Amino acid sequence: MPSHMGKIVLGRRSLENSHELDTYLNSGGYEGLRKALSMNPEDVVAQVIESNILGRGGAGFEAGRKWSMLKKATRRYLVINGDESEPATFKDHFLIENDPNQLVEGTIIAAYAIGASRAFIFLRGEFALGLERVQEAINSAYKIGALGRNIFGSTFSLDVVLHPGAGAYICGEETALLESLEGKRGFPRIKPPYFPAVIGLYGEPTIVNNVETVSNLPWIVTNGGGAFRALGEGRSTGTRIFALSGQVKNPGLYELEMVKTTFRDLIFSEELGGGLRDGRTLKAVIPGGVSAPWIAPEQIDLALGQDEVAKAGSMLGSGSIIVMDDSTCMVRAAWRISRFFMRESCGQCTPCREGSSWIEKVMARIEAGAGREEDLDLLMDLCDNIVPGVSWPPAQTTICVLGPSIPSSVAVGIRMFRDEFLTHIKEGGCPFD
Repeated sequence: MPSHMGKIVLGRRSLENSHELDTYLNSGGYEGLRKALSMNPEDVVAQVIESNILGRGGAGFEAGRKWSMLKKATRRYLVINGDESEPATFKDHFLIENDPNQLVEGTIIAAYAIGASRAFIFLRGEFALGLERVQEAINSAYKIGALGRNIFGSTFSLDVVLHPGAGAYICGEETALLESLEGKRGFPRIKPPYFPAVIGLYGEPTIVNNVETVSNLPWIVTNGGGAFRALGEGRSTGTRIFALSGQVKNPGLYELEMVKTTFRDLIFSEELGGGLRDGRTLKAVIPGGVSAPWIAPEQIDLALGQDEVAKAGSMLGSGSIIVMDDSTCMVRAAWRISRFFMRESCGQCTPCREGSSWIEKVMARIEAGAGREEDLDLLMDLCDNIVPGVSWPPAQTTICVLGPSIPSSVAVGIRMFRDEFLTHIKEGGCPFD
């Protein structure tokens, strides 16, 4: 039986007024911070390292290891990445709106652990309700002494600033986010030298963590890193929120113990996804946001684990799982994804700027029924120019990973559904219309 009762970050989802401070305090809120303040910062870091929690933003880097790489300096910053912009990904949005005090408490714990005296929560500007509720949670934290000078009577002081972004997918990339936070255009920085842990916000060492990642910290500190590590398996420890969408009966958010649940469990279990609508059959699954290569129906017994999905040639990425049944036009799906990347490219790197534009043009031509058979080879050639070999994981040919993410849906679409592409070309239109 899948383990999925939301025992960590979604533990308050069924509570009325879960976003309010009283609800939070009555359900154990700020106990983790009080415990953290009774420990040395190094011991808090040690608990996070022991938990082996992987970053929940997409890259899957160990949070504790990232903290340990922070350069020694008199001034350090913490930045929380709440610019959730990956299509069909809505887990951070839910946490921001429905449990903002947990986010704020996790932010304070992280700042204490790394020795930051100022933290920034960067939220996507379109999250209007979320911005309002996080600001309310920050204000409440100041009122009860959880923020400001000498937090809860300790020697630790912290100020938290809420910053709305301007609505750009590229600002989900940590260095572009820092550029935006500094008031500049959201262009990713070249790494090296601009690894945030060495040269980050305002040129100072900075840790950038995802909303879901820091939301786990109150539980980890309260219960111990070992308790978190006991959940899951291998490198994929703890639970993780998966945003299930597409043509399933029960789309929504599911917090699952990692590795112990498979894609099949999530999609077809009656208590989870509930299976496909209208008796349809499965055609493909996008396992980790639209940057991820699709997986075929015969691969859905894969465990929901970081390494397990990577070995199968894809990634868990943002935790967004999109289900496509046999009524889906795969050409249209690949075209819309390519159009998204084309529109969201910052334009700084030639392979991304030019490649995304040409791929979208050719894909639009095929979808409109004006394609040619040689367009399939042309698309693969364009993909090869962005990512040599059109392999996964992709070669890094641009400053950030947006560029290498562009070919995945188009290339896998052609490889898995070439006949469907040819039908569009030969019949002069989409057979699903």
